Amino acid sequence: MLTKRYLYCLIPLSFIFLQCKPSQSVLDKVMSSSNPSIKRVRQQLKKHEVQIVLTEINTEQPTAPQLLRSSFQLDEEHYFYPASTAKLPIAALTLQKLNELNTQGIPIKPTTAFEIRDLQGKAIQLTDTTQREGKLTLAHLIKKIFLVSDNEAYNYLFDFLGRDYINQELEKKGLKKTQIFHKFLFGADNIRTWEYTFFDEFGDTLYQQNSLKSKFNAENKLSGVFKGEGFLQDGEVVKAPMDFRFKNRISLLDLEGILMRLIYPQLFTIDQQFTLNDKDLEFLRFWMSRSTLESSSPNYDDGDHWDSYGKFFIYGDQKGKMTDQIRIYNKVGYAYGTLTDVAYIHDKSNNLSFFLTATILVNENKIFNDDQYEFDSIGIPFLATLGRLVLRELQHKQESVVE
Repeated sequence: MLTKRYLYCLIPLSFIFLQCKPSQSVLDKVMSSSNPSIKRVRQQLKKHEVQIVLTEINTEQPTAPQLLRSSFQLDEEHYFYPASTAKLPIAALTLQKLNELNTQGIPIKPTTAFEIRDLQGKAIQLTDTTQREGKLTLAHLIKKIFLVSDNEAYNYLFDFLGRDYINQELEKKGLKKTQIFHKFLFGADNIRTWEYTFFDEFGDTLYQQNSLKSKFNAENKLSGVFKGEGFLQDGEVVKAPMDFRFKNRISLLDLEGILMRLIYPQLFTIDQQFTLNDKDLEFLRFWMSRSTLESSSPNYDDGDHWDSYGKFFIYGDQKGKMTDQIRIYNKVGYAYGTLTDVAYIHDKSNNLSFFLTATILVNENKIFNDDQYEFDSIGIPFLATLGRLVLRELQHKQESVVE
């Protein structure tokens, strides 16, 4: 069980890597905790495929913060299913593509109404009843992605971008261990996109995007891409491992790197950043840091949702406990027994900030696609406790430095 620890001393647009002398890191302390939610997982680490990355931040010099990274069981070549965390880069790339269209003289905005049809002209989506005016807009879809991890919103943005654009742009930014293969829609055509028409306030066409055909060709050649002892297909259990070679992939460091580009873009060279302006970044940061109930449009105060619905770290196993003193800028994912959270956490009371990214597999019967996973009994309690203990250790560490 090895924990890696590095100090990143950042100067504008470049990195200096200094490996620190071995010492017990925050993650070492947390993962050796006697807390039942941690201990239960630690006793079966191989089965749970746990990976964790913690990046502590010293912001005494905001233009060049110091980053101290440690990791637990980090393995960039071992596959885990990223689930809805794949929606994070899609949201960022959507606003980037709008900026590119604007530079081409196409005056569409995140709030411009549009409709989606298939190649035969059949309506896929024309309106959005969760938007005050009933309009389907890119901005509103991004809100839904962060508030409730809406799959349809992701699917619509995925096809607006097209698979080639998504993967080419992520690779250009140095995110070479990320491949986005598919929508979250059974039987979806992930090669040919739907068609998009954007309208001005009078209903006249501003921009027509015809179907895009993907040439993207990739395969996950990693350890762990064949998982379990069986999977459910057409109501029957197939007694063979489930094949994830052509499922979405984001390594843990890439996942942290995507979020870091949105919180601290100045840490990266221009070609590694998303092409976003200050207003875009403010919009993304605002909505990824809202609790599910902090929105009136869309409004999810319906009894089926709660404040920590999309927040696993610190609050995932609690309801009605979130406060404005701790803001969590994040994106969670949960599917196929895998829970993942990538977060930038800011503790206002203690002026403390850090990035925490973790994934865990909870599938006791080793059968995939049967919806019988231990999300609530093992996975979320582990991630919530992990977040609380990391926060507590960092608070103690900061107090000791001040003393």
